[in-house]
Parts: sequence; structure tokens; C-alpha cells
Amino acid sequence: MKHRVVIVGGGAGGLELATKLGKRFARSEQASITLVDANLTHIWKPLLHEVAAGSLSAATEELNYHAQAKWNHFTFVLGRMDGLNRAKKSIILQAVTDHEGIELLPARTLNYDTLMIAVGSTSNDFGIEGAREHTVFLDTRKQADLFHHKLLSAYLRSSAHPDQTNTVSVAIVGAGATGVELAAELRHAAQELSSYGMGHIAPENLKITLIEAGPRILPALPERISTPVLQTLKKLGIDVMVDSAVSSIDEAGLTTRDGLRIESALKVWAAGIRAPLFLKDLAGLETNNINQLVVGASLQTTRDESIFAFGDCAACFDTNTGRNVPPRAQAAHQQASMLVDSIAAIIKGKSLPLYKYKDYGSLVSLSKFSAVGNLMGGMKLEGHLARYFYMSLYQMHQVALYGVVRTTLSIIGSFLGNRIKPALKLH
Repeated sequence: MKHRVVIVGGGAGGLELATKLGKRFARSEQASITLVDANLTHIWKPLLHEVAAGSLSAATEELNYHAQAKWNHFTFVLGRMDGLNRAKKSIILQAVTDHEGIELLPARTLNYDTLMIAVGSTSNDFGIEGAREHTVFLDTRKQADLFHHKLLSAYLRSSAHPDQTNTVSVAIVGAGATGVELAAELRHAAQELSSYGMGHIAPENLKITLIEAGPRILPALPERISTPVLQTLKKLGIDVMVDSAVSSIDEAGLTTRDGLRIESALKVWAAGIRAPLFLKDLAGLETNNINQLVVGASLQTTRDESIFAFGDCAACFDTNTGRNVPPRAQAAHQQASMLVDSIAAIIKGKSLPLYKYKDYGSLVSLSKFSAVGNLMGGMKLEGHLARYFYMSLYQMHQVALYGVVRTTLSIIGSFLGNRIKPALKLH
């Protein structure tokens, strides 16, 4: 009887794991692989700030789960996990409905022998008043598209008043990698929108404010990286505020704990992460204060050895740093690669490999203007070379999913396609 592996979550880690396991056990009777996700398509999450700014069309970069399953010998099931029965080794999926609320698929159960949970993370609003009602998060393609439409609408409204000096204000809460990259991408977008005659807003009249509660931007990266990034942002005319915790947000703007008022028509929340709420106390599994499933070095959950968790939704302690493994795409990629061997070991009755995080460095893209980062060993990169390495991270993800040949063809196709498309998505 085949060992049933069910992977919940088709993000970078979950999709790579399903693809690799599908290839490994394609001609074997030892295992069946099933991937579950609430969406029909996948887009690499680090690209969402480009989708929001319009620098990237999600339609050209998204991957269809059904097609990927066919090509790589696994099964895709559309659905959102809603519960877990550990005794029966089954997960519960919500009913699937269309945009009018009509049921397309009923609630279902799916049995497993080994369960892999890779549901990623969502933005953490820390309970700030008005954050969920009046800001756009960038956790999904739908949210990124929503912000882009709001931005274009603001520009179009300015066309009604060609005789006035029009401005659009954007406030970004959180100066981690997402917030910083979005701010730079929006400055690029402002230049492109103006060149295409979109509205009557000069590039410098897109007012961008980046707000960070901590003492500096990019708090997860070394200060020698955050300092030149800050200098570049200031040169781009982006207003950067540190030590400015937000206390409340309303339709017209936001207020800091110090009482400072920032008026803003468009607001983005990019501060902090937490695992999805449904994981908290899921069937008695151990979670931490941000809903992450606590796992050991084998990535097995602490209370059920047949359930694994990895990526952003897992709290995995790193003995080298004395902290949990950071929620980065490179960690999910490494863990997915290891878990392929873990399934093979389970089937053969052997001991499981143990995960050790390897930090290959961090890179921050500042749109076309620059990129800054450091590689393993502390080597600092800046400018075009850093930009090249930043782009290679996505290409590595593509290789894991498509292979070298198809990735190369995709890169060539994108290059040729960009020659006949506008530099910015204008709809």
C-alpha cells in the first residue's frame, strides 16, 4: 500500500516539496503525493510588492497547480484546511464556493500517513485599531492587485483636475524587506506613470512615507546593510520615520503613539508576521505566541511524529543563533529539500535527517535604482551585482519547479516579451 503524503500549502516550500516528491516517486508504488491549496495558482510571495506597484503582471508569472501536478506526478486538491483529526489521520477541508457563494465542492476529509503543513504566514497587525479595515496587506496576489487598482484609481481621479497640482500619498507601515522594497518600487512606478501620461501627478508628487516602530529600517539585517539602503531611500525622496509606532489608523490616515498625524489616502501594512490563526491549538499541537507550530530538528511537530511543519508557519529552533529559523524563502527551500529525504527514510524505516539552517545571506532590491545585500561569509554586495544575485533567487525557485530547460526558456520569453510591453502594468 502506498504511503500517503499530504502537503497543505502551495507556497514556495510546499510546492517545491510536492514537485520533488512527485518526481522522486513517479514510477514507484511506495508513495502517493497530494498537494492541498485554497487557490488554483501560485506566485512567489517575494514578488508581491512588484505586483502591487505594477512592475510585474502576476498573470505572466503565476503557476497553475493542476498543470504542475500533471507534469510532476502528484495530485492537486483545491480546498482550505479547516480542521485535523489526529486519531483518524485525516484533515478537514472547507467547502469551496464561487464569488457568488454558490457551493462548487462540498466539505471533505482527506486521509494521510504523513502530513506536511506549509501554510506560510500572514501579516501581523498586532491588534492596532483600524489596521485591518483601512490598510492593504500584501500576503496574497489578490491583495497586491487590490493595492495596484487603488493606486491607478488615484492617478485617474487626478485627470479630472488638470489645472491643479495633484498629489497621492502612500503610507507603508513596517520597514522590513517588504516595506522597503515596495517604497522603492513605488518611486519607480511614479516615474513610469508620469511618462505614460497617467493622470496629472509629477513623479515627486507621489508622497511615500515609510514608518518603522524600531530604531532603524531592515531590523533583521546587519546595520551595514540598512544604512546604505536608508541613504538611497532618502535620495529617492521617500520620507523614512523610525521609532514611530502606529497607534491607530482610519480612512484618512494614521496616528503614531507620539500623537503625530500622517494623512494618507493609500496605506499598506507590512509590519510583522504570524502564522494563520487556524493553527492555534490545532488538534492539540503545540504552537507559539504567533501561531507557529513548534517543531524539532527533524521538522516533526512536538506532539505528533506523523505531522511535519516547515517554512514560515513552523517555529524551528536554530542552535547556532539561539533563535528560531528566520521566516525566509531560503529556509523553506532548504527544508523542502531535506523533507524529500525524510519521506524516503520513513518509507524505508530509517532515522530521519535533521535540519540545520544555512544562512546564504540577504538581498534587498530597490527597484531599478539599486540593490544591497550580503552573501554567506559577510561579503557585501551593492548595485548591479547585487541586483543580479537578487534576480537569481527567483530563478532558483523556478529551476526547482520547472527544471533548467523550461526556466531558461521562460527567462528568454520574458526578455523578449518585455520588449513589446509597457514598463508598468497600466490596468
